[in-house]
Amino acid sequence: MAEQDGQEREFDLRWAAEAEHKEPSARARMLAARWKENPPGPVPFRADPGPVRRGRRSSWASTAVVLGCVAAVILLLGYVNFRAPY
Repeated sequence: MAEQDGQEREFDLRWAAEAEHKEPSARARMLAARWKENPPGPVPFRADPGPVRRGRRSSWASTAVVLGCVAAVILLLGYVNFRAPY
């Protein structure tokens, strides 16, 4: 009996897929009704965002800060290792 239900279900899915007329989704109907009265304007595929400026520092200043922090950590670890008793 389960096999027969599977065959009926397969037939129903095939029948639905081969249907000539397919009803649009609720969202598609809503947008079609809205755009009939007020059509949307043209929208570019991908807008050009332009340059992003987050601060006044340049890239070399940020690099100098990072390298300075790394050097400070290395010196601190060397000092702690030098002062540690053996």
